[in-house]
Amino acid sequence: MAPRLQLEKAAWRWAETVRPEEVSQEHIETAYRIWLEPCIRGVCRRNCKGNPNCLVGIGEHIWLGEIDENSFHNIDDPNCERRKKNSFVGLTNLGATCYVNTFLQVWFLNLELRQALYLCPSTCSDYVLGDGIQEEKDYEPQTICEHLQYLFALLQNSNRRYIDPSGFVKALGLDTGQQQDAQEFSKLFMSLLEDTLSKQKNPDVRNIVQQQFCGEYAYVTVCNQCGRESKLLSKFYELELNIQGHKQLTDCISEFLKEEKLEGDNRYFCENCQSKQNATRKIRLLSLPCTLNLQLMRFVFDRQTGHKKKLNTYIGFSEILDMEPYVEHKGGSYVYELSAVLIHRGVSAYSGHYIAHVKDPQSGEWYKFNDEDIEKMEGKKLQLGIEEDLEPSKSQTRKPKCGKGTHCSRNAYMLVYRLQTQEKPNTAVQVPAFLQELVDRDNSKFEEWCIEMAEMRKQSVDKGKAKHEEVKELYQRLPAGAVKALCKECVVERCRVLRLKNQLNEDYKTVNNLLKAAVKGNDGFWVGKSSLRSWRQLALEQLDEQDGDAEQSNGKMNGSTLNKDESKEERKEEEELNFNEDILCPHGELCISENERRLVSKEAWSKLQQYFPKAPEFPSYKECCSQCKILEREGEENEALHKMIANEQKTSLPNLFQDKNRPCLSNWPEDTDVLYIVSQFFVEEWRKFVRKPTRCSPVSSVGNSALLCPHGGLMFTFASMTKEDSKLIALIWPSEWQMIQKLFVVDHVIKIMRIEVGDVNPSETQYISEPKLCPECREGLLCQQQRDLREYTQATIYVHKVVDNKKVMKDSAPELNVSSSETEEDKEEAKPDGEKDPDFNQSNGGTKRQKISHQNYIAYQKQVIRRSMRHRKVRGEKALLVSANQTLKELKIQIMHAFSVAPFDQNLSIDGKILSDDCATLGTLGVIPESVILLKADEPIADYAAMDDVMQVCMPEEGFKGTGLLGH
Repeated sequence: MAPRLQLEKAAWRWAETVRPEEVSQEHIETAYRIWLEPCIRGVCRRNCKGNPNCLVGIGEHIWLGEIDENSFHNIDDPNCERRKKNSFVGLTNLGATCYVNTFLQVWFLNLELRQALYLCPSTCSDYVLGDGIQEEKDYEPQTICEHLQYLFALLQNSNRRYIDPSGFVKALGLDTGQQQDAQEFSKLFMSLLEDTLSKQKNPDVRNIVQQQFCGEYAYVTVCNQCGRESKLLSKFYELELNIQGHKQLTDCISEFLKEEKLEGDNRYFCENCQSKQNATRKIRLLSLPCTLNLQLMRFVFDRQTGHKKKLNTYIGFSEILDMEPYVEHKGGSYVYELSAVLIHRGVSAYSGHYIAHVKDPQSGEWYKFNDEDIEKMEGKKLQLGIEEDLEPSKSQTRKPKCGKGTHCSRNAYMLVYRLQTQEKPNTAVQVPAFLQELVDRDNSKFEEWCIEMAEMRKQSVDKGKAKHEEVKELYQRLPAGAVKALCKECVVERCRVLRLKNQLNEDYKTVNNLLKAAVKGNDGFWVGKSSLRSWRQLALEQLDEQDGDAEQSNGKMNGSTLNKDESKEERKEEEELNFNEDILCPHGELCISENERRLVSKEAWSKLQQYFPKAPEFPSYKECCSQCKILEREGEENEALHKMIANEQKTSLPNLFQDKNRPCLSNWPEDTDVLYIVSQFFVEEWRKFVRKPTRCSPVSSVGNSALLCPHGGLMFTFASMTKEDSKLIALIWPSEWQMIQKLFVVDHVIKIMRIEVGDVNPSETQYISEPKLCPECREGLLCQQQRDLREYTQATIYVHKVVDNKKVMKDSAPELNVSSSETEEDKEEAKPDGEKDPDFNQSNGGTKRQKISHQNYIAYQKQVIRRSMRHRKVRGEKALLVSANQTLKELKIQIMHAFSVAPFDQNLSIDGKILSDDCATLGTLGVIPESVILLKADEPIADYAAMDDVMQVCMPEEGFKGTGLLGH
């Protein structure tokens, strides 16, 4: 039994030798007999792509076999979404909110916190009418407390397997797609919750955060000289423990409380001694909370890279923690038992997944909370399990052996201990009636959804069974009658395609040989050089496409609904230039450029035309496009005219072009009392045209209106034109001015005159301008300039990193390394045709520019501040976008991203002034657009580079800026 591919070749083997015009009815019947009849008889093993009569392999084994009802629908069993008995409710991960879900579960299982939140007054009373909740109105919590109330009530009594915390997350303004620092989130949210509850009248509600989580310690400093002891009391809601270099939790606590010596430059100023003295400093624990949160500082800042890292070292901890040795006042109850372990899976500080192992305070059983999935641990034991083996650490440290009642983890970042008491909480926390009514309503919606899904499943199954019976009946009527013949036109086309594919390689060699021979007389044809280089590949792609169309024309694959017109349209959008279209001009005629085409013989063109019958044909006697010739001739005439104008202007104004022998206001020349003024913008654009006349249009107008106010007065004083405004004007000799008036349109004459004051032996020289200065507009311009410098937004400044307090002169002042004859424009690379110049508009040709208009100079006048202050970026500098109301602290964060230097290692200065006030805005610090700030970085600590178990990462996160956690 021959495979379909062999049947295909056998059916069409004759087409490789028979010309299309020689195809007979006998050939068609041969193809039919070999190719199609086996399909109808069921000889082939699978459905034939090009045969509509093949009834094999179209899924009959599925319809005729045993039917699985689940194959008739794609609806999961709604009971899978139902909460199991005696289990907790999960939380949906909204993208990257697993860190939020873990803390919500930990706080939910703090019964005292949950009870206090239930006692908090709610605006839900306005939502509930006399006989219950309004059915047509959805409940929307208004405060963070109300969001927590509703979430906790759903977690306690919902019938769902998991609930959606999107309302709570949205209320905090958190980005669901960005993973944040879980420890920072815990601190900020506890602070926000404490501040919110502090306004409550009920003391059990108002003080719940302090009662549950707040402890107190003191910073104690003792003078070695006089023994004076000073204390600074401080509250804490968690203890931040350094784990680097430690293996046990108790070692971390001991280091947190260890004594520190203050010596040398770090000596302590003793008020009793009234001088700096050697001293010792340590932390004393004064009181501990009911719930002790221990933050293991796994995520540390690497001062060398400027990024955060995760320490993947194992830390051992016990289920029972005796804190009495660490507190100042002995004799109390300080024995704690482990109630939660928060885990970060992954080796990077900026990715991974957060889960929580939490102990049920009522049953004493441990549960693993992993977003929607909640798993109960066996035997009431904490089982950290697979989390410790998901990712290999760099150090490949083996997991230490743990004794009974102890655990070790390299992924735990927070341990929660509860004060051990004799009595266990047996009474469950009751959900308030108004919240329970909301939960009941949500449960009703869930039950309605389950019924609806079950009904949809039943309807799909019923339809599927009916369809099954219908198809079984159809199969009894198969096979269909045979088709006795194929379409002759399709067979002829198929014959042509197969024959050309078979002889393509031979024709390729033939064409190459023909191209080597010289073309005689006018028998040749023009062919694009690009088309000649790739004609074989183009032909092969075209034949493959046509062969596919021929197969589809003989019969689509069973079940195919491809629209032929649509497929052609898609191919048309994707295809590039066809054969010989590379020598078509925009008007559809032969292009005028002979470099892009070559003449081939009639024999070569005949071979190529067999493969590309629709290709554009251009005999050797064919004239080029007349329209393109006219445009080319006009372009050549314009270029010649531009060259002539440029040469004339360059000859007439040689010193102005070469920037030689220029007058200076601060050193007025003795041989003249009058100097004329034009815009420096005009001079720069004129020089560009003279250097490259074929690429630019001539400058026709001086455009001095840009230097004048709306009243016609001059905008610059004599003093300013000698200093800051000197970059905006160009001084012209009287002889040059006469030539400028002949060559250009002069809209306004501006000149400076020197006048001697006094009759005899003049002691004073005055300089007056014509037109005169407009004081009001000048003052307005200065005010606007100062306002722009103080109130800018999204302006560019430059930060230059200094190495060993040295800056190379050629880097800090590159203009000193440019000769007077070589300007910045000379050093620019030539722009390709069609690229836009920011100072010009382009014509249709892409290379011809329009003449300068007065509007250009008006726009230029609006930009004088920016253009005159433009800074030339040098090596070692980076440009930053800043705003005037941005603080120095925010700028340091930007610099950290750009240079990988931590904010506390940055020493910034501008014009010799140290920038140190992190709270000050850039505007008040004198940072203006185009400023250059010097950055001197402190040397990083070398110990971080030697850490074996730190995983390096790329970019630090943005933090909780702009969220509700910071009061926004």
